[in-house]
Amino acid sequence: MSGKAETSRAEEFKRATASALKALAHNYEVEVAFQPGQPGLSAKRARLPAPTRALPPAEMARLRANADAIGLRLRHHDDALHTARAPHTREAREAYDAMEQARIEVYGAAHMAGVAANLRAKLAEDCATQGLERMTARGELSLPAALGLLTRQRLDPASLPEAARHIVDLWHQALGPTAETALDEMAAAQSDQAAFTRAARKLLAAMDMVEGESEPGEDEDGQPQDQGEQTVQQDNRPDQGGEAREQEAPLLAAQPEMAEAEGGDAGEEDGQDIEDPWSESGEAPAGPQPRRPSAPSDDRSAYHAYTRQFDEEIDAEALCDPEELTRLRTQLDQQLQHLHAVVAKLANRLQRRLLAQQTRSWEFDLEEGMLDAARLTRVITDPFAALTYKRELDTDFRDTVVTLLIDNSGSMRGRPITVAAMCGDILARTLERCAVKVEVLGFTTKAWKGGQSREAWVGAGKPPTPGRLNDLRHIIYKAADTPWRRARKNLGLMLREGLLKENIDGEALLWAYKRLQARPERRRILMVISDGAPVDDSTLSVNPGNYLERHLRDVIKDIESRRLVELIAIGIGHDVTRYYRRAVTIVDAEELGGTMMRKLTELFDEDEAEAWTRLAAGHSAVIG
Repeated sequence: MSGKAETSRAEEFKRATASALKALAHNYEVEVAFQPGQPGLSAKRARLPAPTRALPPAEMARLRANADAIGLRLRHHDDALHTARAPHTREAREAYDAMEQARIEVYGAAHMAGVAANLRAKLAEDCATQGLERMTARGELSLPAALGLLTRQRLDPASLPEAARHIVDLWHQALGPTAETALDEMAAAQSDQAAFTRAARKLLAAMDMVEGESEPGEDEDGQPQDQGEQTVQQDNRPDQGGEAREQEAPLLAAQPEMAEAEGGDAGEEDGQDIEDPWSESGEAPAGPQPRRPSAPSDDRSAYHAYTRQFDEEIDAEALCDPEELTRLRTQLDQQLQHLHAVVAKLANRLQRRLLAQQTRSWEFDLEEGMLDAARLTRVITDPFAALTYKRELDTDFRDTVVTLLIDNSGSMRGRPITVAAMCGDILARTLERCAVKVEVLGFTTKAWKGGQSREAWVGAGKPPTPGRLNDLRHIIYKAADTPWRRARKNLGLMLREGLLKENIDGEALLWAYKRLQARPERRRILMVISDGAPVDDSTLSVNPGNYLERHLRDVIKDIESRRLVELIAIGIGHDVTRYYRRAVTIVDAEELGGTMMRKLTELFDEDEAEAWTRLAAGHSAVIG
């Protein structure tokens, strides 16, 4: 009876929350779905996390805040206007999205005290969870998150949580007069999205994240624009209710953990324009278009690092004290209780299939080994007959190692990195039961916008074509020979605030490949999990625009051509099929566990003869 009452209470809460969302959006056609995962929004479908049956007050408050944020976004946000001025680089896009979400929530809740209270409580909880009150230096908070909080403070000082005030004050000290003026313009234009986006671009330009734009009414050469263009640019229709949305995109929030952007790490092909991530048709939106990057340089000099002196390859436990590592692992387990059961079922299915393929073979009539019980009758019938022994032969199936290489970039914050950590944990445990060695690695950089490498380059007078200008951080969460039980806590490190920064995929892939090459196993599998193209602002600002991407393509081509390692990639919200021969792209991080298990099952289901023939075609050289 109690269970039925709890279920009925949860259903009533879901109906009330859905009705409130539609009322806020002024759109009663939108469909509201409750399912596991992060809140999200598509054309006529809003997704909210599924509530538990117990429905504690804290969970109710967070669900209401998520519903309020989606409702306000549907009512006060125009995708075409937003996309028209969206920057191309990942970090700038994240900051641009965070500032827009701040505008939506502050302006939308200005005259609704209950909605404002819900959103402020959720933001305060998120800031406390991310440890903003413990931050003592600007570099500990990413620039996109900082600009989102600065925007909130300027639009409505009361909306900024107490935990974030100190770190925001530190960022204010670094702003110049141009940036302060842009913030003032954003505050004055919060009711006009078109004017707000122009001011937001000015702020990004003041922070050296994008190029400056021409004034409204002028083109890039300073000439008057066509009157029709000006009309479209100023035509802000905040009450469209999301009718223009044609493709699902995550709900963005200007909060520390919401660094993942709508376009994320999408990047561009050489010389190609970025496709509008909100438009299914791929047509350009109305209004003035964002400035496209210049064509890549003709400089085809080989990829290199300015210095490797500050790079590090480090064990996960060395980056965190044991007490914090235990706390992070507990946090990981709590966040993914519902996902654990789903992925565990898939893992058990994979395990059963792998064990079924392990045909056991024996060598008989030996003088030592395991006693051959089937031949004991000979001893009874002939007392002078010698005992015989047998020994199990090693199978090729067991002679396998799998490396999981996880992108630890800033855009993986939140749900993607959490799901990746848990899936890595379950995958390691499953394959270990099947006598398959597993290695879990991560890659990021030690600093945002360049670290000691860039400082050394600046100190040397900024010589041209410096190459890679950031300090690499390659993390070993679990070595292949380390038992899962000893490395279990390490995977919680991925949730640590401040760990996730830039991603230089080419060198990380090469690092993981060389580690595999040193392994004695005959079959080597390398699975890469990433949510975007390689991005490092300090490197790309002084090298050709496709510098990191070109190196990634070269490394992939080399690895795939040697055929000594089976390379497969999973892209989260990012098309990795344009880089890797064997790849799959998923839209939602929730799909990661099932996709990993399915792709590994496909690999192990391959005909063994075909697998060994493919590997034998390679040679033993290691990429330089």
